[in-house]
Amino acid sequence: MTVTTTSSLSKGLLAATLTTALTLTTGPAVAADDGWKGAGGLTLNSTDNAKVDAYLNHARQAEQSISTDVRTAALVSGAVLVGFDHRLKSADSLKRKVATSLKDDPGQNVDTVLARLTDAVRYTLQLPDTTYTTGVTRASTLLTAWGNHSTKWSNTWGRTSGYKGLNTGWRAPRSGQLFEIQFHTPESKHAQEVTHLLYEEQRLPSTPPARKKELQTQQDAVFNAVPVPEGADRLTPPANPTTPMPVPALP
Repeated sequence: MTVTTTSSLSKGLLAATLTTALTLTTGPAVAADDGWKGAGGLTLNSTDNAKVDAYLNHARQAEQSISTDVRTAALVSGAVLVGFDHRLKSADSLKRKVATSLKDDPGQNVDTVLARLTDAVRYTLQLPDTTYTTGVTRASTLLTAWGNHSTKWSNTWGRTSGYKGLNTGWRAPRSGQLFEIQFHTPESKHAQEVTHLLYEEQRLPSTPPARKKELQTQQDAVFNAVPVPEGADRLTPPANPTTPMPVPALP
């Protein structure tokens, strides 16, 4: 038989009374806002944030088959796949990019921005100067032969100043996921890494115009020292095939 003391009853009654009073005073618990806030005053409301999360989930699922294509193309073309562990853009980085686009152009919506994103899944293929042009041609030709459609071809090797490299965009045949491949030499990749923090500061909406100009000058100085591989400035995108060929298994 359990004996309940007056003291125990008093404590239980007091706790129940306090709980009831707290509920009447404050109302039911309200879930915290599940939007997103980033540096420079960038924000996403809860609805837009949820859409970006859904996009990221789709990208993660699509990445596996895309990576098979890219790894095989790198192997066949003699390229080094640099930074493979970072092939998926982080949630914060992607949300910062989306929020920046929405802030720069308030007339567009999050669906429009997400439809244009090319680098949620991204890769870097690095080739020596001596085999850069032939390696890029071989890799890009293979990717299109396997059904990946070329959607972007930004060749900046011919610039007199600023970023040097080849940034390409693709649409995967099975998932429809857009992804990006950067083609670099060891020198241009090093320049990209050296200038990364400068670029990140430059792109923030809160960075003053004068500071942005200064940051661009610093980046130009670094990239001006990068040698241009023979024929790199004349590289053009491959034609998209109508009938994809199967991707060979990796050894």
